[in-house]
Amino acid sequence: MKVKCPTCRREHEYDVNSPWRPFCSERCKLIDLGQWASEAYVIKGAPGSADPDVLVEQLEKLQREQEEADEKAQNGRRHR
Repeated sequence: MKVKCPTCRREHEYDVNSPWRPFCSERCKLIDLGQWASEAYVIKGAPGSADPDVLVEQLEKLQREQEEADEKAQNGRRHR
């Protein structure tokens, strides 16, 4: 399965055995870690304040929307 690296956005083959997943390389993984360490990335809210059920629902909705967008894009390429 091809996925985009969260750091560089380059497509790469997702491998569950990769020590860098979901990143494409150690470099991208370290860049991301540096962003968290420098507090460029933050998660707002009090620790433990998120409702796990709501988070699951939101993630499932985002996944469905992404799958629909990917399907539309793929169908658009087929009709060219």
